[in-house]
Amino acid sequence: MRRVGRNETDDMPIRLFKNPVFECMTLLSFPIFLVVWGMILFIALLYAFSHASSVTAFVICFLIGWVIWFPMEYLLHRFLFHLKGTSTFVKSMVFLIHGNHHEQPNHPLRNLMPLSVSLTLAAVIWTGCVWFMGKGNGSAAAAGFICGYIGYDIIHYSCHQFPMKSKWLKKLKVHHIKHHYKDHDANYAITGIFIDGIFKTSSKQK
Repeated sequence: MRRVGRNETDDMPIRLFKNPVFECMTLLSFPIFLVVWGMILFIALLYAFSHASSVTAFVICFLIGWVIWFPMEYLLHRFLFHLKGTSTFVKSMVFLIHGNHHEQPNHPLRNLMPLSVSLTLAAVIWTGCVWFMGKGNGSAAAAGFICGYIGYDIIHYSCHQFPMKSKWLKKLKVHHIKHHYKDHDANYAITGIFIDGIFKTSSKQK
């Protein structure tokens, strides 16, 4: 896994792999994202609700999973996606995971997490939640977490590709665009931007 070449414009995505199959697995269009994750979320909610002990338990566990997403989003972006390392391996992995997005932030095929990564992680999270919390509660919590992730990726894509004119959406976009063009070490949150305020990593606090 290594950076193979770079395009200076956004016409073509920066190539990450020589192997065309591996390279294809790093790209994802917005329509395919919506179709695949829309189906997965529907099935996940249906499965969770059918195994829930009660409507109340379903709602509570779903909300727990959804709320957990927000700090997870922040922590992953700050400490994994921007991991500081000196070795070639670490630098290559960080570039593969997230660095390429900073070099070419507005390419639509690289604004979403590839399915090869997100589906694998979703399966691991689902399995872990069911293992620790049982089918009913665990699947509801996993569905909530997945819902949070889907919202995150839609917001992230929109920040780079759509005007987002409403007051709330514009605030999210400005917050994230500052991360790219003002300070890479600030504004790590995408959806739960209040978390940057809590940890004092908002660009206006630096």
